[in-house]
Amino acid sequence: MFSALSGVVAAMMLIGSVSGEPMPFTELLSRAHNGNDLARAVELLKGNGKADAGLIETGERFEKSIEKREADRSAKLEEVNGKLDEELAEAAEKTDFVSRAISLADAMRSAVEIQILSKDEDAFMADGRITRLIRDTEAAARDAEAQGEWMLANELYARLSALLEKEGTYKADVERLNRRLSMIRLYAPEKFRELVAEQRARHGEDPPPPYNPYGDTYEEKLEPITARGVERALQHAMFKHVDLASKGAMGPMLISGLDALETLVTTSELAEVLPGLADENARDEFLRFVRTQREQIRERQEDPTRGVGLAELNMTLSRMLSVNRFSINLYEQALLHEFGNGAMSALDTYSAIIWPDEIKRFQRSTRGEFVGVGIQIEMDDLQNIRVVTPLEGTPAQRAGIQTGDLIREVDGHSTIGFTLDQAVEVITGPRNTKVTLTIEREVDGETKRLEFTLKRTRIELPTVRGWQKVAPGDETEAWDWFVDPDDGIGYVRLTSFSNHTTERFDEAIKQMRKHGLHGLVLDLRFNPGGLLDEAVSISNHFIDSGVIVKTEDASGTVRSREFARHLPKEISLRDIPVAVLINEGSASASEIVSGAIQAEAHADDGLRATLVGRRSFGKGSVQNVFSLTADNSMMMKLTTQYYKLRGDKIIHRRPGASVWGIDPDVNVEMLPDQIVEAAKIRRDADVLALDENGRVIPNPDRPDPDKLLEVGGDLQLQAALVVLRGEISADNLTVTAAD
Repeated sequence: MFSALSGVVAAMMLIGSVSGEPMPFTELLSRAHNGNDLARAVELLKGNGKADAGLIETGERFEKSIEKREADRSAKLEEVNGKLDEELAEAAEKTDFVSRAISLADAMRSAVEIQILSKDEDAFMADGRITRLIRDTEAAARDAEAQGEWMLANELYARLSALLEKEGTYKADVERLNRRLSMIRLYAPEKFRELVAEQRARHGEDPPPPYNPYGDTYEEKLEPITARGVERALQHAMFKHVDLASKGAMGPMLISGLDALETLVTTSELAEVLPGLADENARDEFLRFVRTQREQIRERQEDPTRGVGLAELNMTLSRMLSVNRFSINLYEQALLHEFGNGAMSALDTYSAIIWPDEIKRFQRSTRGEFVGVGIQIEMDDLQNIRVVTPLEGTPAQRAGIQTGDLIREVDGHSTIGFTLDQAVEVITGPRNTKVTLTIEREVDGETKRLEFTLKRTRIELPTVRGWQKVAPGDETEAWDWFVDPDDGIGYVRLTSFSNHTTERFDEAIKQMRKHGLHGLVLDLRFNPGGLLDEAVSISNHFIDSGVIVKTEDASGTVRSREFARHLPKEISLRDIPVAVLINEGSASASEIVSGAIQAEAHADDGLRATLVGRRSFGKGSVQNVFSLTADNSMMMKLTTQYYKLRGDKIIHRRPGASVWGIDPDVNVEMLPDQIVEAAKIRRDADVLALDENGRVIPNPDRPDPDKLLEVGGDLQLQAALVVLRGEISADNLTVTAAD
């Protein structure tokens, strides 16, 4: 903890004056820009005899949490630095290329961990060990790719890319290797499993379970793909993409699509399942077409009198399919799939064709609902499909499926070797159809196998959560909404923005107001976004007039404006202090909400709101969804506009940008281990295990979310409580340098 003297000196620096003039404590809080500033402010307040004991206690706990974080950081840095030195020495001793590359990959993993923990980025990057490691790893990655060691090259490039993520130096390399490996995973999954097993063995890790083909054949996934659908996707992009529509998008897309075809044809691992690739003469003939066509497009693109447009698109697709039939004779849908993916990669991260096998997953992510049986699943450490929790009121819960159950079979087919996506695909399905799950469960030390036949139905995913689940049901009464009932500080976490988010949020606010709501923590961490209208309506609770957000296209033309409207006092939140939690996982709609709230508060319009945490993700672009086929079996999402907040602030992280996202008012860092532990406590506290009759199953291992408020728990939440308790309790408190 800060000493009293050091706290006073630091607080004087924070105040910016040593005149001894009294200052309202709330103003001192408003000048805090990070966790240390908050701790110093509370330290200074201790000299004021009128200070609230609860506020002082909260501040002291937060100070101790910062101390613990720094002690943990120092210990971890010492440990990982020692590990890095050992790995570098090991790499220097290795003469075998593969063994040396594996040692370099291990060293890179340690380097990335040190980078995350380091407080001085420049000093870290200037470390001679790091500069030599980057040089040696890059050379090894180039050699690995040249030798066809795709997994090894991908791992090395991925580590390099993580270390130099801001610069984006190795982004293209990672994308290139990922594309090739994705092709192997789709068309030759057994071979992909062999590559994974080999790479894991090199690291001394256990192999994955054997590949399970149930519901995972590429022919089934790709069968509905049409050339017309791919053609329409590129047409939409040519005319509507936010950055490239006016700059000639077709040329780069066609070139990138042809690059992908070359990758497909030159991936030797695919020859066993795509026999045409085993014929060297046929393969060379197709490659000649790809390279000749690509060069012709480049020439037209560089000629200002010609250009590349729809005629070149039509010609490329028709010639591709024609040459294929008389050379390698691959499954046409496979060519279209890879060409389409390659073409879209020339645009931006968020523009993509949504292929037939991806439609259901896409709709789940945007609608906040799906057709299934109502279970959340995960892959455990032994590669088992494990039930995290059955959702309340769903077929799975009513049938008696429980947290911790292992799903061993789906409709009689073993789940050994399943990926999570496979499990989701075969368990979900058309509404009112049935699926049989064979479950393995530990009962009084004995392993039992149980069988459940469930009817699939529409499942709504809850997006509004409180401090702790206290009773079964979806009603607001099922939650404890107060993180601090004594001071009336509520807590709401929004996990995404779906169709009913605002409705549930309003119910929660009304419930809290009944019990005396004096401050609110709005937790938007790890919220990936969702529906714009829901984000606007949530923002409206804090903003009662003016533009909340607008969208602009590539020409700077405003395409839409979303306005605030006056809300009833019972759901408006302008009368109480609010702390909004954000982090690197807060994206899209959650950035609109947090950014709009921050802009309103900074405009001094009477809203007392503070953003706490870390800079958000930086996803502030609009994706329009277009159907590419009459039956909606193919769709696409295309970036067409950018969001702008008050003051024309752009959220989106553009390539090469140094400024993006939403910066918190109070920057509070959490170490990786702290983030993981806090997230696990938060997740498990949200769950009440229920039997088939909806009765709570006692679980002595269920964590208490109050652990997040203990020393070393959730530092960002603790900082938010310092801010809110300061706002609530210290309105009439003043501090001076003399204190």
